[in-house]
Amino acid sequence: DRAEHAPQALAPAAITVSVGDDGDRFAAFDVATSDAPLASIIIPVYNKFAYTRACLQSIAAHGADTAFEVIVVDDGSSDQTVDGLARIGGVRAIRNAENLGFIGACNAGAAAALGSFLVFLNNDTQVTAGWLDALIATFAEHPRVGLVGAKLVYPDGRLQEAGGIVFADASGWNVGRFDDPADPAYNYVREVDYCSGAAIAVRSDWFAAHGGFDTRYAPAYYEDTDLAFRIREDGLRVLYQPRATVIHFEGITSGTDTGSGIKRYQVVNQEKFAERWRERMAQQPKPGTPIVIAREHRVRGRILIVDATIPEPDKDSGSVRMVNLLRALIALDWKVSFTSENRAYSAGYCEQLQRLGVEVLYHPWLRDPARFLRETGAEWTAVILSRHYVATPLLPLVRAYAPRARLIFDTVDLHYLREQREAELAGNADLRRRAGVTQLAELRLVRAADVSLVVSPVEQALLQQEVPGARVEVLSNVHEVVGCRRGFAERADLFFVGGFQHQPNVDAMHWFVAEVWPLIAPRLPGVRFHMVGSRMPESVIALASERVVAAGFAQTLDPYLDGCRLSVAPLRYGAGVKGKVNQSMAHGQPVVATALAAEGMFLSHEQDVLIADGAADFAEQVVRLYQDQALWQRLSAAGLANIEAHFSFAAARQALRGILGS
Repeated sequence: DRAEHAPQALAPAAITVSVGDDGDRFAAFDVATSDAPLASIIIPVYNKFAYTRACLQSIAAHGADTAFEVIVVDDGSSDQTVDGLARIGGVRAIRNAENLGFIGACNAGAAAALGSFLVFLNNDTQVTAGWLDALIATFAEHPRVGLVGAKLVYPDGRLQEAGGIVFADASGWNVGRFDDPADPAYNYVREVDYCSGAAIAVRSDWFAAHGGFDTRYAPAYYEDTDLAFRIREDGLRVLYQPRATVIHFEGITSGTDTGSGIKRYQVVNQEKFAERWRERMAQQPKPGTPIVIAREHRVRGRILIVDATIPEPDKDSGSVRMVNLLRALIALDWKVSFTSENRAYSAGYCEQLQRLGVEVLYHPWLRDPARFLRETGAEWTAVILSRHYVATPLLPLVRAYAPRARLIFDTVDLHYLREQREAELAGNADLRRRAGVTQLAELRLVRAADVSLVVSPVEQALLQQEVPGARVEVLSNVHEVVGCRRGFAERADLFFVGGFQHQPNVDAMHWFVAEVWPLIAPRLPGVRFHMVGSRMPESVIALASERVVAAGFAQTLDPYLDGCRLSVAPLRYGAGVKGKVNQSMAHGQPVVATALAAEGMFLSHEQDVLIADGAADFAEQVVRLYQDQALWQRLSAAGLANIEAHFSFAAARQALRGILGS
């Protein structure tokens, strides 16, 4: 059970360095910094050198793939800070002539920085593996990013902050305070009102152009919140990045008493902030708003998606479609939560979704679907249930506990249609009876749902005939239009790709190798055929020969999509839209397909692809396309245009707007 491998609850924080008042007795060490940094880590300090030393040792211990420099701004410390910093190599130490306060020290460090990104880090922190790379990567992984904040945890392992909320009275709230940092609710990228300045990253040019931290909040407090609001005012976003985990010894420098010392400015500056952003405060959630709503108050709506398993887009086409639909929903500003029928944690694949900004719900945090829907039903604007065997038991629960949610049944493909075709091909009465049972189940769901989704106009027409009056919408495969990266003469061989847990792909390989390949091989000497895909059974592996390669699972398909001259889709039964065909066309790779493999994809023989069904005709079209450069180039260009028009992210977003009524 993969659920056993879920992140551990309340795991102790990874303290890398003990904090002790060892003065100048510590062993000298170096931080491996760069003379050409991408990121400048700025650490303002005022006394408390033991914490500064421990912070720098944690940076040295973990390093980063990102080139960085470290600037320590000493704001007039009277302890051993000056002598201690002299024993730490690789660090640039700046000593202010007078005490400038936290804001002044940060701005002074920024003025001296060389990096394209500024990373402000409190000296009472310790970083963990990958923290800096995660912060900086967020700017490239997501659009319109202006500021990125880390996940802050207490030394005892409890969560301190997973981003912050600002309520309409300008009061702040640390999301997740004292909770379990492994909880899925705190482990996906999301937009927030602000992130604590204890560990944040911003672009250097923006910070300089906008005057740095606003000195009206001097000496400290609310400058980080104000910075986040200014960044958002400029059309950029403030994101929380859970992969950047930083341990924060909260209150070490300024204490926790808001009635005295520096900490009193937290109250004073709240009033300044409220006045500065008075109009904006009217758009913030009111005090008392449930945190689960307030923490993502900007979203257009909240959608829950349930599928059979966590998608594995490197293994099957259905997973590619699901992941890209999630991406399209996020681009439309929906809060997306995803769970699977088995509620299992899937290492690597869950994190892939979380990096996109999807809340992935899994065991042990989600144990009982009925209880979960009873507790959260009022939150959902829409619920998508994928596949009839997933949707059947859940649909009545959604209707009962989320009566205001738009209930959407995603067929993925019409299973009964695929089973009917398999039965016809095999001439098997038992398969026909099984297809009938599936048909009853799927049509029952189509009648009960508010909207049903299919992947092709062919299936849409079929369901509209079977269930008159039902709302059936096309939401097909979604692909990035990569483009043709190698020309005709730079390519060789042909290939097939498919997940082999899907029986139509197994049947396709047996038919192609036994019936079609023998007609191709003598006419294309030296050309090889590659069978690629996950979970390849022994029966397919056994088809391999000198020029038939059973490649199996591939971490990336790029060598085949960019290196093979063409792909084949010799499917004899199935349903839906074939991702293997879409994927090749998105890479400018021409395809020879059966009529069934080309079904519902707006494809025409000789214009977009070559279509053939019998073994002899299929072989003839493969040889022809392999040898005709002009034909190859024409189909390559037409395939790219087809994907752009029908299967691109723009097309998916347009379809989703109609389906969700937004």
